[in-house]
Amino acid sequence: MRLIYFPAWLFVSVLLSACASFRGAGDIGQGRQALIEGNNQAALGYFQAAEQVDPNYIYGTELREGVLSYLGRAQYLTGNYAQARSTLEKALFQHKSDNIARLYLGLTLARQGETQKGLQDIDAGMKGIYDFLNYITDSFRFSFGQYWDPGRDIRSAIERARAIIASGKIDWPALVADGESIAMEMEREPDLARQQEEDQRPLVR
Repeated sequence: MRLIYFPAWLFVSVLLSACASFRGAGDIGQGRQALIEGNNQAALGYFQAAEQVDPNYIYGTELREGVLSYLGRAQYLTGNYAQARSTLEKALFQHKSDNIARLYLGLTLARQGETQKGLQDIDAGMKGIYDFLNYITDSFRFSFGQYWDPGRDIRSAIERARAIIASGKIDWPALVADGESIAMEMEREPDLARQQEEDQRPLVR
């Protein structure tokens, strides 16, 4: 029998990488919980820690989002708009399909007075979220998809907001508030869907 030996440095490197990923996931998980609870400053600290461990880490299963996306959101929600803009732009450079990051970037630009550019990103982010929810609920309707936005609350809110955008008669404080609400509802949605799915599973006797 041939024995295969791996260099010690390779084993250590793999182990450290696994530990870093575990720690990064833990920081993001705690940061998300703080964000959902409205403790934005604590969330910012967790996401900063996760970014230091692995700035390329991707969190989640169906809804996959990067560390920089979360960090940018927390920076926005704590009023650090210049930092949020830079971070969210980097997040979108890494993952162009991160629609929540795009929505937050649009909100950030609007807060900075760049309403025209901000409007484009707000609309694109909302459309991307809407299309994502349709994909999940249609493609996986006989499994986990039925638990995502089951009452179409998020999609209905997006339809209303995008209709206002299309009309050109924009009440900016109201649109920003709607965008923030939609983004936060999407933050909660994976957890709510998972909980509903678990609640529907038959008890094993």
